[in-house]
Amino acid sequence: MPRLRDLPTRICRRPGPVPGRVRTRFRATAVRPAVAALLCGTVLAGCAGPPERGPERDRSASSAPSPVPDPLWDRSPSSLAAVGDSITRGYDACGLLADCPEVSWATGSDPAVDSLAVRLLGAKGAAARSWNLARSGARMAELPAQMERAAARKPALVTVMAGANDACRSSTAAMTPVAEFRTGFAEALRRLRATAPTAQVYVASVPDLKRLWSEGRENPVGKQVWKLGLCASMLGDADDLGPAAERRRALVDARVRAYNAALREVCAADERCRYDDGAVFAYRFTGEQLSPWDWFHPGRDGQGRLAALAHRIVTDARPAPPGRR
Repeated sequence: MPRLRDLPTRICRRPGPVPGRVRTRFRATAVRPAVAALLCGTVLAGCAGPPERGPERDRSASSAPSPVPDPLWDRSPSSLAAVGDSITRGYDACGLLADCPEVSWATGSDPAVDSLAVRLLGAKGAAARSWNLARSGARMAELPAQMERAAARKPALVTVMAGANDACRSSTAAMTPVAEFRTGFAEALRRLRATAPTAQVYVASVPDLKRLWSEGRENPVGKQVWKLGLCASMLGDADDLGPAAERRRALVDARVRAYNAALREVCAADERCRYDDGAVFAYRFTGEQLSPWDWFHPGRDGQGRLAALAHRIVTDARPAPPGRR
């Protein structure tokens, strides 16, 4: 009978009959390959190369560890103050040329909107611990004063939606310069930190005004309201598609994008600030989400969409930046 150390070489080369008594005891031809495979695979696994790893092992080896949540961001803030402009005041959402704060995306009580405050605090909590300090028509220059009033409430979260009125002017020449816009926002955060250093800040991007013009210009009622001077830099001469009108709208669009870049940069320098990464700007509002009175401001449905966007970002378990892990 061959010695054990000789078996692997012979079997791996040719899985034929084993001499001696092995040949007489195992006549079933189906067994011979099985014995050969067993000896080759278990006695000396290196004979046919290492076995492949199973899919479960591959998955566990490649799975990344769970991200560490940012320790400076509370996803369940206990109170909320809102600053900004007409969008946060629910302007033209319930009637023509009037505020309607009960449908505000930030602090409203209307169940159809399900505002950010209601989502975070519940209906009773929102009524007791949320404050709408925005003003229709406000520009970035007013935000520092609004932020001071918000800070006095010592809110856990402050929402910011401002900038549309800085671009919506009588002409493109009257638009707020980008440097001035950036300085105003930085000053607003500085004043907040002076009184409420641990308050969190959610910053919404400026909406895409050019898309709102494109969507609303098909509605004759909305265009009549636009003629009253609503955002003339973008909405004026709504049906004029000539080169001069297109250049004017392109200038407004570029300024809005620059404002959003400034909001992102200033917010990134504050460890308790979250910018929406352009979510509001990118949202494709349609007639269903716009005010039926001016076809420019968000209606009830649009306010609800803004609330959902804000809630997703405020409650997102984002990983902490490398320096804060």
